[in-house]
Order: sequence, then structure tokens, then C-alpha cells
Amino acid sequence: MAVEEKATDVSGIDDDDLDEEPGEEIESAPPLKVGEEREFATYGLKKKLLKSGTGWESPEVGDEAAVHYVGSLMDGTKFESTREREEPVTVKIGEGEVVKGLEHGMVTMKKGEVALFTVPAELAYGVAGRGDDVPPNAAVRFEVELISWIRVVDLSRDGGIVKKILEKGKGSESPGDLDQVLVKYRAALVDGTVVAETPEEGIEFYVKDGHFCPALPKSIRTMKRGEKARLIVQPQYAFGEEGRDANNGFQSIPPASVLNIDIELMSFKPVIDVTGDGKVLKKILKEGESTSSAHEGATVTVSYIARLEDGTVFEKRGVDGSQPLEFITDEEQVIAGFDRAVATMKKGEQAILTIHPDFGFGSVEVRRDLAVVPPSSSIVFEVEMLDFIKERAPWELSNQEKIEAAGRKKEEGNLLFKIGKYHRAGKKYEKAADYVSEDVIFGDDELKLAKPLRVSSWLNGAACSLKLNDFQEALKLCSKVLDVEFHNVKALYRRAQAYMELSDLFSAELDIKKALEIDSQNREVKVIEKKLKQLKAESNKRDAKLYTNMFAKKLKVEKVEIEKQDEAGCGHGNSCC
Repeated sequence: MAVEEKATDVSGIDDDDLDEEPGEEIESAPPLKVGEEREFATYGLKKKLLKSGTGWESPEVGDEAAVHYVGSLMDGTKFESTREREEPVTVKIGEGEVVKGLEHGMVTMKKGEVALFTVPAELAYGVAGRGDDVPPNAAVRFEVELISWIRVVDLSRDGGIVKKILEKGKGSESPGDLDQVLVKYRAALVDGTVVAETPEEGIEFYVKDGHFCPALPKSIRTMKRGEKARLIVQPQYAFGEEGRDANNGFQSIPPASVLNIDIELMSFKPVIDVTGDGKVLKKILKEGESTSSAHEGATVTVSYIARLEDGTVFEKRGVDGSQPLEFITDEEQVIAGFDRAVATMKKGEQAILTIHPDFGFGSVEVRRDLAVVPPSSSIVFEVEMLDFIKERAPWELSNQEKIEAAGRKKEEGNLLFKIGKYHRAGKKYEKAADYVSEDVIFGDDELKLAKPLRVSSWLNGAACSLKLNDFQEALKLCSKVLDVEFHNVKALYRRAQAYMELSDLFSAELDIKKALEIDSQNREVKVIEKKLKQLKAESNKRDAKLYTNMFAKKLKVEKVEIEKQDEAGCGHGNSCC
């Protein structure tokens, strides 16, 4: 008897029913051993393990499971067997194609597992029974072998794109919008008519650019490398109610057509937005050898070919007999886009960098080794990270080395500050402070050197933040100084400046008063004290004008109300002049 011919009073199950107890039992209890039986809390369903399966995954609601099963009464009388048909049956779990108890059991099984389920009447054929085979209110047994299953996912959550995973992919990464994918697919109508098919070697495109129909990029974003799937696509995610005329080598597609698309994600090349604004893109051609990237301050060795967008080569390093390029990242030794992208690369990584003029050579013409780069040119580098040596981290250094490194970084920051490179100077001061951090345990003599370095790095960092209009960061750094040196006039002076820029005139006044109490003749503090008085006067003037306007508006409203009341009084026969 076919699976679909079960009693009509047995309804399908929903997600809540299926997840309620069997899953909890399996998760909270140790795995069953062969020959062991366990009862689930759900309506007395029992499972006895006859043969262990493989792996750790189990099918879920919506999946299509290929199974063999034999149904029998409690006295052993067999009433149904798929084994007599030789071929296993496919069951859509959660669709009510088999009794609830059998569906509950399947989601606890592993691939290749064989189990015996004892199913109470309420999860089997209920009060109606099943014809002459199963009496009313009868418990039954099912011996089930889970051969395999296909994961089925509703990608659009409205049934518009259903994906059946035919073969799992490798790894855990899926393509993003910027990535370049290589896919092979075959699209057909429900009657089998093929309407689109790629060459055997597949076709390459960027996910964000889309391809063929809206369902394709949506589905590709969910796939892994090597994954094969079948998509069932409703018209709203294909070609809609209008269909599509034949064009560009594609066949026509009738209106309101459902498509079946067999698709394989052969590979993809990740594209990283290095700067976050699309102006420096890194497309990875070959992954690097380790998990560690060069990062800022590393000495890197790279080979590359640099081209204009039209393919003109304007520079080569490390190819065709030329020497590789060695430079230190984040030191402005190369153009900004190349610098920032290379800092993200791993040893052995190969990538294509596409760099906007803002991070390239800008709006000027530049003569390079092999060609001239015109103004405002986007440029492309095909680059390989040959090697890099990272800057030693603070924890890798002795205390004396930390102090020396902090001194060097501070001096580098000072040089950058003098030439107006405030952002880079700030990073140098930050590194200097990290080397002599409060978390480091210094000896007494070492601390006499480390503490002044730390304080001066914070103060200089605050000066950079003020220049960069990052007033909150300036407040933070000055407050760090004042936590350890409450009498530090420079910290009070710079924090007062930040407060004034943030219109917190009260806090600025407090810091200025403290600074003058410590050094009453400090010229810089006196200058901002004068500026503060001007700001307060302007603020008071604005406030007075605001209150005057508010008061005038209030008087006007009150006058209108009085006039309305007078008019209402005249209308009721009261005397008026």
C-alpha cells in the first residue's frame, strides 16, 4: 500500500510539534546504543536503535528523506513494507505524507541508521484505524532505515524560491554581493523545456550584477563552494506575469512560468571592500598560507603588475626579472590604496586590487617606469604577497625594549605632527602609549622612564585629535592624563579646548580655573580664557534673544485668546463699547 494512502484523519505536523520533545530528548540524553530503547516525552513514542548511523546531522522539517520502512501491528502482523518495492520512498517531512509518529522519529535519525519506533495510536492512525490493516486505537511499530535526505530550504520565506541541496559544498563561506562567482546551471520549464544553459565550464559574473533571473543571485548567496542544488522558482522571482521574449541567445519564457534550475557553484573569488566605500577593492585569486595578515607597520615584500583600466601596464615589480618591492605599511611609502590593501594580505596570497583615484595618484599626471598614469585614473594591481615581517608586539618585548620602542614611536609621531600628518602622528602616539601601558609591570627605575612617556604620548595624541576635530577622543586622552596627574596644566588646557568645541562651556571654565590656579601666568590658558568669555557672552546674548522671542510669542498668543473671549462675550448679548 502506498505511503500516500494512509488514513485521512492524520494531519501533517508543524515546526513547533516536531521540535517540541524528540529533539529535546536527544539533546539532553546520551546517544542511544545499539539494542537500547528510549521513550520520548511526546505522547509515548519509543525508539529502539538497531543500527547506528554516520555523521551528526539529522533531517529537518521540509527536507526530503529517502527511507525504507516496514509497518506492523504489536503482534507482529505486517501491514506495509517499502522493501517489497525494492526502491526506497521519498518522504517530505512535515507534509503529512506518513503518520506523525514516523515523521517525529525520522528527525532523530542519522544517515544509514536503522531504528524501530513504537508509535501510540494518537501518532499513528487514531480512532479511525486504517481499513482492514490497522484496527481503531491501535499502537503500531515501524522499522525505519534512513538512507539519505535532501535539505530543502525556503530561501524567500514565501515559497517563491525553494532550494533542494543535492550535494553539499565545502567550507563554511558563501559568496557576498561583491564576490565574483563561477556557476554552471540549467533552467527548464515545468514540462522539461530547457530555456537557458551555461557551457560545461560555467559562466563568471559578480553577484551584485545579477544574472539570468532574480532568483539566481539570491540563491548563490546561500551556497558553498562545490554545492549542487535544484531551485524551484515561482514567477515573481523569475520573469513574472509577462515572461520573456527570446533575445541574446536566450529562449523565450512564457508568462507566469515556474522554473526548475539545476545549479552548481563551481568556485568564487572573494572581493573585499578595503576602505568601506568601494574605492579600494581586493579580489582574492589565491588564498594565503596562514590566518595572519601583514597589518600596519609590517615590512612587506610583494611582486605586482600595475595597469590602467584599459590594460596598459605602467609598472612591474618582482616579475620578468625585476626586483620585488619592499616597503613598510602605513608609512606612506606607496600610494594609500595599495598600502591599505597589502596590509590585509596573507603570505602567498594573490589578489587583484582596483583602486580609485582618491586612493591612487589623484588628479595629477604621474610618470611611472613603463607608462604615464593620466590624471584621475583608476588603476589595477595584480599582486602577490611574497613575505612579510610583522612589527613586534609589546608582549614580545622586554621592559627595556618596550621603553625604547615607545620612545622611537613618540619621536616618529613628533616628526609627523610637525609636517601636518596628524592622523598618522596620532597612531604613532597610540602605539607608543601601548608599549608602556599601565598593564605592564615595571620596576621602580623603569617606571620613572615609562610613566612620562605614557603621559606625553596621551597629551600629544590629544593634540592630534584636536587638529582632526575628534573632540571626544581628545577629552578621553586628557582625562587619562588627569587621572594620574591631576595638576597637569597641558591636559587641563587641551581638555578645556575640547569642551569649548563641544559647547560645554561650564566644564571648560572649570578646567581653565584649575589650570590658572596651578600656573596663573600661563599665556596659552589666558588666551582661551579670553575666548571662553567671548563665547559665554555670545551664548548669553543668544539665550536672551531666544527668551525674548519666546516671551513675545506667549504674549501674542495670550492677546489672541483674550480677543476671542471678548468676541464670544459680545455674541451672547453682553454690552461692549
